[in-house]
Amino acid sequence: MLAGRRCIITGAASGLGKATAARFSREGAQVVLLDLPSSNGTAVAEELGDNVVFHPTDVTSEEDVKGALDLCESSFGGPVNVAVNCAGIGVAAKIIGRKGPHSLEMFNQCLQVNTVGTFNVLRLAAERMSKAEGEGSDEARGVIVNTASIAAYDGQIGQIAYAASKGAIVGMTLPAARDLAANHIRVNCVAPGLFLTPLLEALPEKVQTQLGSTVPYPNRLGVPDDYAKMVQNIVENDYINGEVFRIDGALRMQP
Repeated sequence: MLAGRRCIITGAASGLGKATAARFSREGAQVVLLDLPSSNGTAVAEELGDNVVFHPTDVTSEEDVKGALDLCESSFGGPVNVAVNCAGIGVAAKIIGRKGPHSLEMFNQCLQVNTVGTFNVLRLAAERMSKAEGEGSDEARGVIVNTASIAAYDGQIGQIAYAASKGAIVGMTLPAARDLAANHIRVNCVAPGLFLTPLLEALPEKVQTQLGSTVPYPNRLGVPDDYAKMVQNIVENDYINGEVFRIDGALRMQP
């Protein structure tokens, strides 16, 4: 059950993060939304209800993430016990392009936000979880769900930075679950395919339809609540640990 869970969700002002926050809050969870100060996080929190608050956060900042965890405790009466990492950026560039080699700054930025940001939230949330009283017969203290991408496996031309950042998140899953097993904290990962997030919503409808037609079945783009339902299942099923779940309609990306 999600009712009564104390959650932080990154990238929560839009897309997958917002859908997860909406589903969790409907199910009775208490949620802190983490997103950039420039986002519409305040409006989203007001839209989702009284059990949702917003904390402006750069996920690569230790101070910002600690502030969000503090807000969770002060607002909801206890430490976080669910953390969902949805924050991320995408870049597109070939290793050798028209203007020369791939920008090292761009590559670093993608890994900094996607990989380092995910790890920063994971490590700080896990510390708070580890200090809580265990719950249930297994004395569970918390669950962390990270977001990769099928690009970790099927990275396309121009996705070297993005695929590397998401591949690292996949690679962290099992070691993190093993590291935190003694603390009774589970760690899992979701690897979405083509989803109708703000990036794809900006494309013409014809292009969206064409992209959706490449998915074997269901023959459509994923919607953010498809992802949110998967995260809910991971949180609620106490025996899921150390695993990466593709959610892509059997899509395998072409080069």
